[in-house]
Amino acid sequence: MPELPEVETTLRGVAPYLLGHHIVAVTVRERRLRWPVPESVDALTGVTIETARRRAKYLLFGTSAGTLLIHLGMSGSLSFGQALSPPGAHDHFDCLTDKGLLRLHDPRRFGAVVYAESQNSPVAQKLLGHLGVEPLEDSFTPELFAKALKTRQTAIKPLLLAGDIVVGVGNIYASEALFMAGIRPTTRAARLSKARAFKLHTAIKQVLLAAVAQGGSSLRDFSNAQGQNGYFQLEAKVYDRAGLSCRICSTFIKRLVQGQRSTFYCPVCQKP
Repeated sequence: MPELPEVETTLRGVAPYLLGHHIVAVTVRERRLRWPVPESVDALTGVTIETARRRAKYLLFGTSAGTLLIHLGMSGSLSFGQALSPPGAHDHFDCLTDKGLLRLHDPRRFGAVVYAESQNSPVAQKLLGHLGVEPLEDSFTPELFAKALKTRQTAIKPLLLAGDIVVGVGNIYASEALFMAGIRPTTRAARLSKARAFKLHTAIKQVLLAAVAQGGSSLRDFSNAQGQNGYFQLEAKVYDRAGLSCRICSTFIKRLVQGQRSTFYCPVCQKP
């Protein structure tokens, strides 16, 4: 599933070609995505894209007529070009601008295309209002992070994935950040000392920044707006390395399942 680094990479790939340009037409080939694509998305025709930003795993394109929200789901990707190939079976949404064509490709149809009159409207707030802080922004402070962890009795790995304290720390990046911080993924969040919480805070930022610099991770479906793969997975210390030697201590990496998601960790380097 595309996580924060992949969505951020996508945003950086398309924003320069969209900002300040007019939407000539929108084409919806499949309305049965994660949620039905509303007919109201047609209201964006003829307006200018004024803003482009990311909130968690949502891409938000703001115009005078409202906001277009796009979620890549489990296997979605956005491409942009002046001469894209004819649409295929899984090319569900096109946004034609005076610069070129933005296209959503989503084989599993877990992505979403949503129109909201504003980012504060009920439609947008239903999707965005419950989200935690952005890990790459100044609002993600070690003090507030440590304080929030103290209120939770759940295991730290599923808590990071939940996204209500901090967003965007997906499965790969949670495993890697916990390894960098030396924290066992089964450790209850409330048990973490202030020092360990601060160390995890630093690790989350470092891992996500490194992943963005590498263009994210390409495990199965993800590619950026120019069709290029990400390479962070090649540098993973624990993710998807069960049975292989830890790069630090040579102990075999272990795998367990938490909340139906695979978790990878080193039993020596990561302490309860």
